Amino acid sequence: MSVGSPEQLEVEVILEAHAAVAEGPTWDERTQRLIWVDIMANTVHAYDPAHDRDQATDVGQPVGAAGLREGGGLVLALRDGFALLDPDFGDLRLVAPVEAEVSTNRMNDGKCGPDGRFWAGTMAYQPELVAGQGALYRLDPAGYRVTRVVGDITLSNGLDWSPDQRLLYYIDSPTQGVDAFAFDAGSGTLDQRRRIVSIPKDVGLPDGMTVDAEGGLWVALHGGGAVHRYTPDGQLDRIIRLPVQHVTCCAFGGPEYADLYITSMTYGLADKIQDQPLAGALFRCRPGVKGRSPFRFGG
Repeated sequence: MSVGSPEQLEVEVILEAHAAVAEGPTWDERTQRLIWVDIMANTVHAYDPAHDRDQATDVGQPVGAAGLREGGGLVLALRDGFALLDPDFGDLRLVAPVEAEVSTNRMNDGKCGPDGRFWAGTMAYQPELVAGQGALYRLDPAGYRVTRVVGDITLSNGLDWSPDQRLLYYIDSPTQGVDAFAFDAGSGTLDQRRRIVSIPKDVGLPDGMTVDAEGGLWVALHGGGAVHRYTPDGQLDRIIRLPVQHVTCCAFGGPEYADLYITSMTYGLADKIQDQPLAGALFRCRPGVKGRSPFRFGG
């Protein structure tokens, strides 16, 4: 396949959720459900594709991301910081405040890492007006200690690890690309930041991201109506086009992790929503490559 002609992939609608900001899909292989959040609706969802059922839990404030816990339940990146949700989605406990002194910020996208920590970043509610006010944080299972890992971030977004776990891929959306850090699982430290994918503004704003078992990076393009797959050396080789403009994130799941689930949003569309009746829906694609089991938080 030539670099100039990336493969075009088909997509199907699986849940017309009409979500305000659907984000952070994560496959729970223990329950065979897709965990996802609706950030501005303050809800954590569990979608069962086998029975086409979606369960929503109100957590009382914007929730940027959810990760699986080794002992069951979820770890959340809430507006106010990191929290734990028990396995039956009943009890919610804030364990580590984040940026409590910055009322104009909230937590955004996050993911559990191969080190058993939970990584999530922050952003201003209006990032277009406030540059560099966010940061990327990690939550350690021992003592729920929070560490500020990367600063001067405007809109902390997608992140994931290379298959060999030696790199952390990361998106600060307004920078229009994906960066790679050298990653040390033992210490949880990052080093040697470099740009590996640059995305033109007219293609869309890079949002959520996942890495497949072959090392390909799948990037959701907010405003671009698509998900792009890039090779580890930054070449575009596959495109999924969606019938909605604001695509937010993606993650592999289902049998053998052969399904790519994709989220979208209605927030900010205003009078344009009548032209995008599927905005806020969950979609699924079978791209011909497989994903990997998500990591779990050790706490």
